[in-house]
Amino acid sequence: MHHHHTLDPSGQGTVVLNIGAGIGALVIYTPGGLHGHEIEVSPVGDASARTHAAVRARYVRDGVLFSVVIDDLAEGRYVVWRDPVTPLAEVDVRSGAVTEYDWPVPAIA
Repeated sequence: MHHHHTLDPSGQGTVVLNIGAGIGALVIYTPGGLHGHEIEVSPVGDASARTHAAVRARYVRDGVLFSVVIDDLAEGRYVVWRDPVTPLAEVDVRSGAVTEYDWPVPAIA
């Protein structure tokens, strides 16, 4: 089932995370050029069990950050997908915690 996401900027204090015993969350910081793109993650070894969220603008004290927030993830190791067929990285989601990952910014030649 595909969910449609709002791309409106998030306001202060508007992200509520479902984390706790056996469940964590993942925040992926991205370049602004990915605004509106959906980023997928899946447990390592089960690429068919993907979940996704859209990159949104998040206004903070020092300006704007672009990020994806995915909560309610079972504790474990996850693949972050660059696109539907290319894995980008693996991250560990821990019980009751928020894992942060920085999307690599391409080098300027």
